[in-house]
Amino acid sequence: MRPDRPSTAPPLGLAELIAIALGGMVGGGIFTVLGLSVATIGAWTPVAIGLGGCIATLAAYSYVKLALFYRDEGATYAFFKRSFPHHDFSAALIGWWVVFGYISTIALYAFTFASYAIAPFSDDPWLRKIVAWSIILAFAGVNIWSTKGMGRLEDLLVYTKIVILLVVAGVLWGNASIGLPELFPVDTPIPLLGIVTIASVTFVAYEGFQLVIHAMDDMARPEHNIPRAIYAAVTLATVVYVVIAVGAVLAIPFDEIIANQEHALASGAGDILGPIGTHLVIAGALLATMSAISGTLFGASRLMSVIARDGFFPKWMAPRPRGIPRNAVLSMAGFACLLILIGDLRLILEFGSITFLLVSLLMAWANHVHRGKTEAHPAMTIAAIGGLSAGAILILWFEAAHAPAQLAFVLVLYGLLSLGAWVFTKLG
Repeated sequence: MRPDRPSTAPPLGLAELIAIALGGMVGGGIFTVLGLSVATIGAWTPVAIGLGGCIATLAAYSYVKLALFYRDEGATYAFFKRSFPHHDFSAALIGWWVVFGYISTIALYAFTFASYAIAPFSDDPWLRKIVAWSIILAFAGVNIWSTKGMGRLEDLLVYTKIVILLVVAGVLWGNASIGLPELFPVDTPIPLLGIVTIASVTFVAYEGFQLVIHAMDDMARPEHNIPRAIYAAVTLATVVYVVIAVGAVLAIPFDEIIANQEHALASGAGDILGPIGTHLVIAGALLATMSAISGTLFGASRLMSVIARDGFFPKWMAPRPRGIPRNAVLSMAGFACLLILIGDLRLILEFGSITFLLVSLLMAWANHVHRGKTEAHPAMTIAAIGGLSAGAILILWFEAAHAPAQLAFVLVLYGLLSLGAWVFTKLG
């Protein structure tokens, strides 16, 4: 137990841990990637999203094995540092990349929240930014207030949003304008490359299961709860995503999904149920993104605190009075607000996908190297390395072919993050 964590702090149970993981996963990702996916591969969208869940499961396997072996709340950063000691710059680099990957997802969730919140009455870009900033700061306050309070609020938000999203999916299925056989004519070739590429791009929609590990010091029985929470969350997220995607392609015209990428579900449900359908989807989206912001701030701020304690971030980010890393929470919130100011939705989405594919690949490699200690099965570690490598290559190829300017911006951002990691390594 950490010395600055109160001995009376209540542990998070399995329900709260699943909620934290699902909160980080079922956020802005599914609402954002749906339009991009349909525009690229059409009716094959549910297949690509399901394949993305398979890739996420491979990544989760390595995280679970490494978490149970190292028992370190630093997760990705700590696992690499302890797997490959005496490589301080590499460890710092991964820490910077992962933390800013989390910051990008917070920005993505807030951006999506704002898009749905103002959709009924405005499309003003500055109003969207202001609403996004406001929700980030609100949940930064929740995380600073109380770990127990955050956990209970996360339970309420997550499980309510899952019910709402499944209801919306059921409504779409029940009002399908086309059948599955019509979507997939026998003579239509299967766009395998497109499916795998979109599965890679949508990987950010599954990012979040790692947040459970960052709560290591706040949970009971990690050896039981970590694998259960992570595998349950990945499975539930995959099911929810696929069910929603199938309902969307069956009931909503593709042109409408593509034209209304940020709020296509609300538009489609509104056509079927009128204002009630629109409001139902908006409620689900708002709950989804709120819980994602809260869960990501909770886990990622603890990671930032660990890295700062090791000297690779400013030391003032490390303190955890009452077990809560207040300065780290506020720092993450501030950087997310800055990213919203300078970036756009697709840029944020793709930076997050590339980052988490790359670091998940590193975790798969670490698990393979130490498979004798982590008791990992060689076939699973090789499958994880292969799947994540293919995903990383394909998403970079996709960006180079379709959005070279955005890829250049992402690479510049990686360069700046690498410079920051190098400076703090030298200062340490």
